[in-house]
Amino acid sequence: MRNDRRAFLRNASLLAGLMSAPAFRAAVAEAPSSPFSFEVLRARAAAAASAGYVPPYRPMPDVVAQIDYEAHGKIRFRTETAPFSGQGGTQGPAGYPLEFFHLGKYFTKAVKMHLVLDGQAVEVPYSVDFFDMPEDSPARVLPADSGFAGFRLQEWNSAEDWRKQDWIAFLGASYFRAIGAAGQYGLSARGVALNSALPNLPEEFPDFTEFYIEETTDPDAPVVISALLDGPSVTGAFRFHIRRGFDRTRGITMDIEQSLFLRTDVGRLGLIPLTSMLWYGEYGRDRTIDWRPEVHDSDGLALWTGAGERIWRPLNDPTVTRVSAFMDENPQGFGLLQRDRDFDHYQDGVMYDRRPSLWVEPLAPLGRGAIQLLEIPTDDEIHDNIGAFWVPEGPAVKGNRYDLHYRLHWQNDEPFPAMNIARTVATRIGEGGEPGKPRPDNLYRMAVEFDRPEVMRQIPYGVYPKVNITTSRGAVIRSFSEPVPNGNIWRAVFDLELQPGLLADLRLYLDLDGKPLTETWIYQFSSDLEKVADKG
Repeated sequence: MRNDRRAFLRNASLLAGLMSAPAFRAAVAEAPSSPFSFEVLRARAAAAASAGYVPPYRPMPDVVAQIDYEAHGKIRFRTETAPFSGQGGTQGPAGYPLEFFHLGKYFTKAVKMHLVLDGQAVEVPYSVDFFDMPEDSPARVLPADSGFAGFRLQEWNSAEDWRKQDWIAFLGASYFRAIGAAGQYGLSARGVALNSALPNLPEEFPDFTEFYIEETTDPDAPVVISALLDGPSVTGAFRFHIRRGFDRTRGITMDIEQSLFLRTDVGRLGLIPLTSMLWYGEYGRDRTIDWRPEVHDSDGLALWTGAGERIWRPLNDPTVTRVSAFMDENPQGFGLLQRDRDFDHYQDGVMYDRRPSLWVEPLAPLGRGAIQLLEIPTDDEIHDNIGAFWVPEGPAVKGNRYDLHYRLHWQNDEPFPAMNIARTVATRIGEGGEPGKPRPDNLYRMAVEFDRPEVMRQIPYGVYPKVNITTSRGAVIRSFSEPVPNGNIWRAVFDLELQPGLLADLRLYLDLDGKPLTETWIYQFSSDLEKVADKG
């Protein structure tokens, strides 16, 4: 009894500054606390890899299944109870208020949430009192051990819109996402990708099962979050140092340390996975399928190789699932980017032009392996059909450990652009041949546009850069470069002859006097896909 009383008083004192709502303080003060460190969490993950997998707890599955999209939308976290908000009086510092997501039909697994202060972690118990919901909501009968589906952080407490604007969210399996410099959500990141797009093995989606969220009292200091990952084939420990800051034009950066431990052999181990959506861009669509010119969260994969080459690979919505591998040693970075920032190219109020780009900066060498690009067919914008991840060299077998340290940049563009070469800004595809003449069935006209004024202004008047183009199949019939009117953009144009049913890997760049003017554009072209897209 004396020990329980001492724990209650310690927790009450520990958490008095974290939340102003009496109900929240009372609930957490009664919860047990324990010392916490990331090393302890990593040791737990290592030990779990040698034990059998235990699936996450799913409270009252029949009830949670009733919390469908509509019912879940009516359940709202009570912002006034948010830890770190400093609301409701003088208690508690201003901070990044913490809100929890409720369980639902599409988020059925209980995730444990802990608050950390002065090295002590206290679990936050679920309570219906933390949420506003209709009186007849099925969620009202869930037990106190239900846990939460995930969490999000709101803008700094003193910002005018902090109650309305969240800036980072962890929800579902090991998925997380952040807004970029333009204030919009878009693509996501994951803890790990297992067996993606393998024909004989189902993809596995491990879960972040526990979170440990530390207090932040300075808006420019990092928010520190630790997470335990668990799945049938892998365990892991993650530590996030996430910077938001008052200067919102900076976007968001995350320094991530992680250790993964394999329980079983894995067919394809995808590290630092990014997940996005491309339905169509200025190329590759049936013009009658949708009224908008373009629909995508990302329009290309950018690579900065270990050898220093800059590569741009436009994304595809293929007719069949495809995986492309880019072998490398110690790449300097890669990312899925949204380069097209012109609203007129989307004409959509969901603001595709403001979706963030996500760039991976390794803070420790990755060694030998491949950046792999996954492209899955889609018929709508609601599906994530694009993935990119690092696959280390060598088999991923039971007992392997992988320690990573990297930084994620959620920005408008890559954080380290090459200033001495132009970048790709558009890829255009149509029928080949000449106006007024019969158009051959197997000839395709492609135009790739490059822009960076400080580079393109160096081209002397009347001089045309050389188009360096290669193809793995078919033949390039002719190629030339030309300036685009009303700007410093230059266009590389070529005709590709390719028989039906073939796939060609294309590689192109412009040079002047033997020196590259542009990054390297690479593209995987399917004649069947483009013939379907050209209809209408």
